[in-house]
Amino acid sequence: MARKPRIHYEGALYHVMCRGNNKEKVFESSEDKREYLKIIKMYKEKLEFNLYAYCIMDNHAHLLIQIRHTPLSVIMQRIQQVYTQRYNKRYERTGHVFEQRYQAKLCQEDQYLLSLIRYIHKNPKEAKIKEGIKYNWSSHLEYIGDRERNVTDIAFPLLLFSKNRQKAVKEYLAFMEEEENENFKEWEETNAGQEQKEKKAKKRDSKELIEIIENKSEIKIADIRGRSLKRDVAAKRKIVVFILKNYSNSTNKEISEILGLSQQAITNILNRGLENVGVFRETYDRLVELCNCEA
Repeated sequence: MARKPRIHYEGALYHVMCRGNNKEKVFESSEDKREYLKIIKMYKEKLEFNLYAYCIMDNHAHLLIQIRHTPLSVIMQRIQQVYTQRYNKRYERTGHVFEQRYQAKLCQEDQYLLSLIRYIHKNPKEAKIKEGIKYNWSSHLEYIGDRERNVTDIAFPLLLFSKNRQKAVKEYLAFMEEEENENFKEWEETNAGQEQKEKKAKKRDSKELIEIIENKSEIKIADIRGRSLKRDVAAKRKIVVFILKNYSNSTNKEISEILGLSQQAITNILNRGLENVGVFRETYDRLVELCNCEA
């Protein structure tokens, strides 16, 4: 049974968690974490979403995102792919950096916004990190007055405490010392159970994805097979490679056979990322929405 695509509507609020592939470190240094924030800030401006909280640990990151017109899947694809490309270049490596599918909990209750912020900001404390809640790579510091990074949209959450900024910060700090209420804990447990079910789902068959690609876009596999270097052909081919890699169980060898390329050519395409697909970027984003589920 296919997993439903992520719900999209303007104003939807998501708690997103991205893990390193095989739970490995994905943010090796402060420079890596700074780079990730820089990319988030760049796409906040381009794709116009709100970021209410973040916490970047060594092998995973928490983001509290409220979307507008751009679907969450597109936002995360852009952020993760650009970071992966830069990370691989910096450390002279290849392959995936993050797990192929991030976790995203839809929060339909406004009452949980502040609880989610507290949950994310307490992550370093729960992980026994020395700085605790004052961990340097958490948006908590922005809430208490550090605006040097200016990444997080703190105005609305603080307004929920008080219209007076100083009073709001004081009440926010008091709120951070409180324990989570039972309703929030129950909500978290329910979502965690759903995630476990989703992880067990299998991905789509490559033939099914190819059918979607050919029926829902201008891309035809027969037209992009082989080594043609024409810009349009190369861009369409790159899109197919990423769709098959991310949304099917196809190996690089299997993708190479579908497209009439060498395995090394497939690896090279994946390592270079999607930054040069030009006008076909919208085609890719639309196909992501159609394929962003598992069979």
